[in-house]
Amino acid sequence: MSSNMRSVPNQGPNPVVKGENGVCSSSHPLVTDTMMDVLKDGGNAFDAAVAGSLIQATVETHLTNHGGSVVGLYYDASTGETHQLTSTGTLVPGMRRHNPLPEELGKAVCCIPGFMPGLGALHERFASKTWSELCQPAIAAARDGYPMYSFQYALLHEQLPSRTYFPAGRELLTPDGFIAPVGELFRNPALADTLEALAEEGPQYFTEGAWAQHFVEEGNRLGWRVTMEHMKDAVPPRWSEPLEYSHGKDNIIQLAPPEQAGVFTRFVLGVLKEMDLTSRGHYSESAESLYLFSHVLRWVAWEMGMLQDPELFSVPTETWGSEEHHRAVADIILNSMPKIDLTEHVELIAGDAAMASQGREAAESDSCELSIADSEGNWVQMLHSCQGGGIPGAVVDGVPMTGTSAQSTLGAGITGWLTGNGRQKCIIGSTLVMRDGKPRLALGTPGRPNITVPQVLSSILDYGMEPHEAAVFPRMYPLAEDYSLEIENRIPDSVIEDITRMGIQIKPLGTFNWHMGSFQMCWRDSGTGMLYSNTDPRRTGKSAAF
Repeated sequence: MSSNMRSVPNQGPNPVVKGENGVCSSSHPLVTDTMMDVLKDGGNAFDAAVAGSLIQATVETHLTNHGGSVVGLYYDASTGETHQLTSTGTLVPGMRRHNPLPEELGKAVCCIPGFMPGLGALHERFASKTWSELCQPAIAAARDGYPMYSFQYALLHEQLPSRTYFPAGRELLTPDGFIAPVGELFRNPALADTLEALAEEGPQYFTEGAWAQHFVEEGNRLGWRVTMEHMKDAVPPRWSEPLEYSHGKDNIIQLAPPEQAGVFTRFVLGVLKEMDLTSRGHYSESAESLYLFSHVLRWVAWEMGMLQDPELFSVPTETWGSEEHHRAVADIILNSMPKIDLTEHVELIAGDAAMASQGREAAESDSCELSIADSEGNWVQMLHSCQGGGIPGAVVDGVPMTGTSAQSTLGAGITGWLTGNGRQKCIIGSTLVMRDGKPRLALGTPGRPNITVPQVLSSILDYGMEPHEAAVFPRMYPLAEDYSLEIENRIPDSVIEDITRMGIQIKPLGTFNWHMGSFQMCWRDSGTGMLYSNTDPRRTGKSAAF
C-alpha cells in the first residue's frame, strides 16, 4: 500500500476538484483513491461504485459494513436512462421481534443483508471489470490494515456497548481491551479471508455460500429463526423507475418509495415555491425564511409518516407532488404566523434563547454516500449502509453487523413490517439533477438526508449557489413540537433575535454537526463541460478527478 494511501482523514474543508475524464467523492481517502484508480484503469462509474463500496465497508466499519444495504441511482449514458436499485435488508416474514442485546443497548432487529446482493446486481448489469478484480482493494485493506483515525475512533467508542457485547465483537474491536489508537493500523484478517472467498465465488458467497451458512448458524444460536432459504430468496434486489419531477429549468431524479427523501424533497421544494421564499432571502440570513423553512420541514416530516412500501400500502405520491397540495400547505403556514412579539414568552420558558443548547446522541449505525461521473457520461449516486442488515451486535467471519432499527410507528424515519416481504422505508437521499436530458449535478448524504437534501438543493437551485458553497451553509432539523429549532450555530445574532420574536427558541448544534450529514457531490459546468467534485466538511472525505 503506497504512502499516500495511508493518509489519516480528518474533518474540515476540502478543495473542489475538476477534471475532463472523471470525478468521484467519498467520505474516506482510501475509497476515493480506489474509485479513481478504477476509472483511470479503464473502468466505468459502475465498476468504481462496486470497488468503492467493498473497500468502504472495510475501512469505515463505524458507518457501513458488508452485511447492510445498498440503494442508489445509476445513469446509463448508452441509453440515456436512469435506474433505481433498492437492496435494503429484508425483514423476514413471521419472525417474532426479539433482541439478544439488553434493552439499554438498542432495539435492533435481525435483517437479511442486502449489501452484497445489491452490488452483485449492479455488477451484473453495468460493470466492465471482473468481480474478482474489484474485490482486491478491499482484501488488501483488510489484510494489511489502514490507519485508525479520530472520527472513526470517536464513533466506535460511542458504539462499543453494543458492538462489543458479544465475544466476537470484542475480539475484533478491542482485542487487548481497547480500540486501536489513532494512527495505528487496524487489521481484520478474518474479513480478508471472507473477501478472498467472495472474490472467488462471487456475490452468492453471501447468499448461498459458507458466509451465508455461518450467518444462519449464528442467527439461530442467538434466537433468530433465519434459514438458508431466507438468505437466497427472501426479497431479491429490485430495479425500478425512480421518482422524477421538474423544478424550474431542471428535472430532479430521486429515489421512489419506499424511500421517502424523494417525495419529501419534492413536497418541500413545492411548498417553498408557493411561498416565494427566495424573495424573502436565504434562511441563513432571514428570520422570516428560517421560520417558514423550519415549519415546512416539520409539516412534511409529519405527513411522511403515512409513506410506506408501495408493495404493502397505497402511497399517495401524486397528491404529495401536486401544486394544489403545495399551495394549500403554504397558505396554512403563511396564515399562521404570529402577530405579536413573543420574545418574552421564549425567555420565560427557556431563559436566554440564544444560549439554549441540546446535544444529539451518537448514532448506533449510519451510512456512506458515493458520487461518481466517468468519461463515458455515466453517473452514479448511491448509498450503502450498516443500517438495515445483519444480526444486531454480531460479527460473522469478520463482518460486524448492527441489524435494523426499523419500527412500525408513524413518526419513525425507518419503518418496516414483519410480514409480506416488504422493504424497509428509509430516508436515503441520492439525487440527480438533469438538464436537457443529461445529468448536471449529483449529490447525496448519510445522516438526515430527508431533511438536509431539500436545504442544500434549494440553496443550489433556488438561490443560485455553487454546490460546494451550498454544502457549507448551516443546516437545521425540522421545527420541534416545543417550538424549538436545532440548527448549526452559524446564524447571525440579528436573525436569532428576530426569530425569537416569532416565538422560536434556537438550540445550537455546534458549528458543524456530523449528524447533519456528509454530502458527496459531482457536477458539470454547462459551458465548458468540465466535471467538478467536492466532499462535505462535517465528516471526513476526499474528492478526486483526472
